[in-house]
Amino acid sequence: MIDKAEFEKATSLFEDCSPVFIALGDPIRQKLILDLAEATINEKSLSVADLTRLTHLSRPAVSHHLKILKTSGIIEPLKIGTQIFYRLHILDRAKEVKDLIAQIEKILSAIKVCE
Repeated sequence: MIDKAEFEKATSLFEDCSPVFIALGDPIRQKLILDLAEATINEKSLSVADLTRLTHLSRPAVSHHLKILKTSGIIEPLKIGTQIFYRLHILDRAKEVKDLIAQIEKILSAIKVCE
């Protein structure tokens, strides 16, 4: 029999990871993440203007997507003077997703044992 607490833990992890899944589910946000990853490799941060040029979207559209990424904890803003620059801040969120996957694997292995 599978422990109910294991399912409750998985439910909690799904709730914690839900904003990440929503943020990652959009191709535009995926491109923004990759653009920010490339900038991070080069030890840079990017502004809304930089990202607007890279994506060919309007500033309001880029800002909307950045807000979703920021709310999900995938990126973080860095204010320098009057400009806001963005950089990836995904490691903590990636750990939460890994924990969720590990929890699902734990539940699935318990199901196989029961069969």
